[in-house]
Amino acid sequence: MTMTIAMAGKGGTGKTTIACLLIRFLLKKGMVPILAVDADANANLNEVLGLRVETTLGEAREGLKDDVPAGMTRDLFMEYKVQQSLVESHGYDLIVMGRPEGPGCYCHANTLLSRYMEILCENYRVVVMDNEAGMEHISRLLARRADILLIVSDPTQRGILAARRIRDLARELKLNVKKDYVIINRVNGELPPEIKDAVDAAGLNLAGCVEEDPLISRYDAEGRPTVELPDDATSVQALNGIFETILEK
Repeated sequence: MTMTIAMAGKGGTGKTTIACLLIRFLLKKGMVPILAVDADANANLNEVLGLRVETTLGEAREGLKDDVPAGMTRDLFMEYKVQQSLVESHGYDLIVMGRPEGPGCYCHANTLLSRYMEILCENYRVVVMDNEAGMEHISRLLARRADILLIVSDPTQRGILAARRIRDLARELKLNVKKDYVIINRVNGELPPEIKDAVDAAGLNLAGCVEEDPLISRYDAEGRPTVELPDDATSVQALNGIFETILEK
């Protein structure tokens, strides 16, 4: 059965970087094949993975509103567009949701897209979804479940508040999340006791902390994919330990 790991977090917390390093961890553990889903409207998971994207599912959905090619049903056309949107790599594939809905009705297009995404996900051992701060993409377009919800926060009171809201929203949407965890990223030294108290007060399950890693900033500045970080990078080592613990539970 496919394991679904959904990423979430407010902007600027390093959520996409952590999603990338999670995929790297799963690859090294041999937990393949993996489907990486970029469900953030500001899609850049492909960049940290070093992949080029030619088309997105948002474009496929737009195409369904226009005339379907002669000799094809809408169902076959959507299935074709979903397959066309896949970017293949070693041990994993990437698919990008792309643009949000524009004007007009998307009900039928979303229904078809949801159906074929569910079928597609069944072909993979693990699905890693990189989401916006909201969880509506999972609710509308994918199977309404997540085995693990990883919420990424920065070490601030506002970050912890946002993490709590995301967790609560996932519950309100009835996403059937089996386990949820918070990772606090970009910590300088020890986690301040005030932040630890805020985590406890919010009832969040803290999986661990990741110290600020200047190597990530250097790779970003040089345009190098984050997935190519060395094994001894502080961020890689910290996250590998967190992922190992989470997946053992």
